[in-house]
Order: sequence, then C-alpha cells, then structure tokens
Amino acid sequence: MSIVRLSQVGKVYSNGTVALDDVSLDVRAGEFLSLVGPSGCGKSTVLRLIAGLGELSRGRIDWPAGAADRRLGFVFQEPTLMSWATVSANVVLPLRLQGVPRADAAPRVEAALRRVGLESFARAYPRELSGGMKMRVSIARALITEPSLLLMDEPFAALDEITRFKLNNDLLGLWQEQRWTVIFVTHSVYESVYLSNRIVVMAARPGRMIADLAIDAPYPRDEAFRSSSLYNGFCREVSRALQHAMAAS
Repeated sequence: MSIVRLSQVGKVYSNGTVALDDVSLDVRAGEFLSLVGPSGCGKSTVLRLIAGLGELSRGRIDWPAGAADRRLGFVFQEPTLMSWATVSANVVLPLRLQGVPRADAAPRVEAALRRVGLESFARAYPRELSGGMKMRVSIARALITEPSLLLMDEPFAALDEITRFKLNNDLLGLWQEQRWTVIFVTHSVYESVYLSNRIVVMAARPGRMIADLAIDAPYPRDEAFRSSSLYNGFCREVSRALQHAMAAS
C-alpha cells in the first residue's frame, strides 16, 4: 500500500528557478527508496515538500492511508544538534515540542539511544562526540517520535568511508527491525544500491525523474554483498541511468 503519493508535482522558486517539474512518485509502505541524481536535480526539494517544509507550485501530495502515516522523522545532512545540551536533551526535543510529560519521555529517550548504540552517552555533549556519533544522535532524535516515514537528506555524506559503511549497516538493521518507510537522498551510487530495494534517478534543470529501478537483492546485506557480482551489476545499471540523467541535465 502507498504511504505517500506525489502527482505531477512542480516547484518554482521566486527567482524563476524550476526545481521540480512533473514529478510523480508512489512511495510504498515499508520500502527503502533512494533518490539519486546530480546536484540541483531537486532531491532535497522532494523531501522538504513531503515534510511540509515548502509549498507546491503545482500538483499534489496525497497520503492514501490518512493521518496515521504522516508521522515523519527527518534526518538532515548536518546533525544540527544543540551544542549546549546533552545527548539526552537533544534527543528528547521533539517530545518536548509535543508536550509529552518528562516521565513518559524518559524511557523513550533511553530506547532511542539504545537503538543507535549510544545509551552510555546520554549525559555527553556534542563536542565530546565524533562525527558518526553526532549523526547517530540525529537519527535517534528522528526515531523518538516513532515515525512511519523517515526522510534522510544525505546524512552520511560528510563522514569518512569506514564510518559511513558502519552507519549504512546500522541503518539497515534498524529498518529491518522497525520496518518504517525510508526515503534516502544520496549522491553515491554504491550507497544507494547497498541500502535500497528501489532507486529513483533524477535529472536537473528542471528536476525530474529519469529512471525507477528495482534492486532485487535479498536482505540482510553485508560485506559479502558489497563484493558480489549481483551488487556490481546493480551499480552498473544505476550508473548508466545516472549518466543518462547527467546528459539530460
């Protein structure tokens, strides 16, 4: 069943830039969908429109299952943590904004930190954490509201490759455990193939969909999958679609 549906969505900014043109996308409940494309193709704009952080110029966004599936979590490229607050205080912020009593919020904070492996850092401050740990805090903060749809805008782009691989594995483990829907923006063909069961390739000027590819490989995935001929074949397929998108931009 669809969790969110974009129909002929367009977005034009006040300076005349056409960020998106005629984007139609049906996101199915429980899938891990990646958006891949060159800079300026509107990947982040798609996420922001789904999250209600911008207005459509045309088209519509529908939620077929109603309000129950509009519980959103958003992980940005930068962790955007409050430097003066502890890890626990950063994670609890969405619940505080919802008016959840402290006694009810505390066990949820503990559970969210446990999910990302940071339960022993609840009293630490962001300056005491590595880049990967800061991103784990950001993910925990997004998960604490128990979203049905998790939006992730290049969350691992600034991290070193070893940390990125580790967080890819951890994210897949969480997704398989919780089975929320994920829309993941990345510039990396390799990351998108490793994580996703579906990849949408976009072109720029204007932002539009070029290809919709199924990654028909079983989960769980591990380092053996990264070195398999199946993985390499999917990477070549997505790379060809990306080359076509760049030529069309």
